Amino acid sequence: MPKEDPRILELHNMREKALKAGGEERIAKHKAKGKLTARERIDLLLDPGTYTELEPYMTHQGDEMGINADKVPGDGVVTGFGLIDGRTVYVYAQDFTVQGGSLGEMHARKICRVMDLAVKSGVPVIGMLDSGGARIQEGVRSLGGYAEIFRRNAQTSGIVPQISLMFGPCAGGATYSPALTDMIIMVEQQSYMFITGPEVIKSVTGEVIDFEGLGGADVHTGTSGVAHLTGKSDQEVIGICRRILSYLPSNNIDNPPFVAPAANSIKKIEALNHVIPADTSAPYTMHDVIDLVVDADTFIEVQPNYARNAIIGLARLGGFSVGIVASEPNVAAGCIDINASDKIARFVRFADSFNLPLISFVDTPGFLPGINQEHGGVIRHGAKILFAFSEASVPKISVVTRKAYGGAYIVMGSKFLGGDVNYGWPSAEIAVMGPEGAVNILYRKQIDGASDQTKERSKLVQEYRDQFLNPYAAASHGFLDDVIEPSETRIKIIAALVALKNKATPALQRKHGNMPL
Repeated sequence: MPKEDPRILELHNMREKALKAGGEERIAKHKAKGKLTARERIDLLLDPGTYTELEPYMTHQGDEMGINADKVPGDGVVTGFGLIDGRTVYVYAQDFTVQGGSLGEMHARKICRVMDLAVKSGVPVIGMLDSGGARIQEGVRSLGGYAEIFRRNAQTSGIVPQISLMFGPCAGGATYSPALTDMIIMVEQQSYMFITGPEVIKSVTGEVIDFEGLGGADVHTGTSGVAHLTGKSDQEVIGICRRILSYLPSNNIDNPPFVAPAANSIKKIEALNHVIPADTSAPYTMHDVIDLVVDADTFIEVQPNYARNAIIGLARLGGFSVGIVASEPNVAAGCIDINASDKIARFVRFADSFNLPLISFVDTPGFLPGINQEHGGVIRHGAKILFAFSEASVPKISVVTRKAYGGAYIVMGSKFLGGDVNYGWPSAEIAVMGPEGAVNILYRKQIDGASDQTKERSKLVQEYRDQFLNPYAAASHGFLDDVIEPSETRIKIIAALVALKNKATPALQRKHGNMPL
């Protein structure tokens, strides 16, 4: 048997070094926290046996502050490509066992490399972040590396999907890369995002807070709105990512994947006829409507704990991938406020970027009134929804289930913002404002002069309601394309999706619009 070539032995040795990353002791400590290694995460994300690694031997350059004592092949990030459900994706996974996953010049260069290849190939980029931030020993070179990544995040936006999976800390400038991507999914009680950490905040402002309270998953999915979804473990977050990608095309040119619906599933849903209460002020949840209309078990709500007066998410309808935008009358009566405006506007732009038809379910009495809302810029934030829906060129279908008043009616995918098909249920009420407010403005003197003001107001409110607050008044002016029985909603929307699947709306020539950010 011939003696093995020493060059091959050296290759095996180098591969072993790269696979061991920060060493067995650090790996054991890392796994003791219930965390997977960078390569284990990649293996779980991708279809078995499809991963190809790139640049596994790259290392940092220079020896500032004795950094060469921790020189490891790969420089703290694992990069490459593989398949998810048979479709190519590029991936990078930061390795916390190597200098805390900190980002240096060569580490950044590896990430930029896979981002460039992904754009050239028109396929998604998945970032797995687990990093202490910029590598201090490399000084401004690490900052330059971050800047290169940020620039690519921005230039890639809307071309291929970018998803950030947060498996550990993400501090300082490191937070801006995930914030520039399409979706952030965090591990609960394990991943954190903040610009300045608890110790810095304490030294500067005197405020005392821990990592979880400052930038944990609950904070960013419920208070700040920075993140979109969470999972209880590395494995769950990776599963969510795979599911999200199953709704998206590989790039802005392709159509989203089509999944044939179950046989005989495109039919009337009688339960929809009983969703809306007879009392027009009684609450109900729009989740019931969405779950009954979309293909069974396909709705993924995005940012479910943030701005809960609005609902956004991905679903399938008749096999078509769609974006859902809805009012939630069970929270703040479905009023649109500053946070709901931002939530809706960004999701509309995301859906439009990747050719997902937009389905709107509308029950909103208007924008939320209040001094804080006005001073906080609700006008500017509400205008973001106007801009997003007006600019969106994908098929746009809306269903008014109950209240659709004033500017809030307009922004929720109305016909005059370019809505393609607009339906109303028999319970739909489309008007400038609610009957009580309208009567108080229009008939103030008449009410004040009446012997029984309460009776007079009630009579005028009913007259206003009879004349204006019914879907046929709106349909007579062309605001609605049809008034439909609620049970028909699924059939009607799917038919519209089929009719509009080849919709093309050439954009006017311009560099870009000036969105009211």
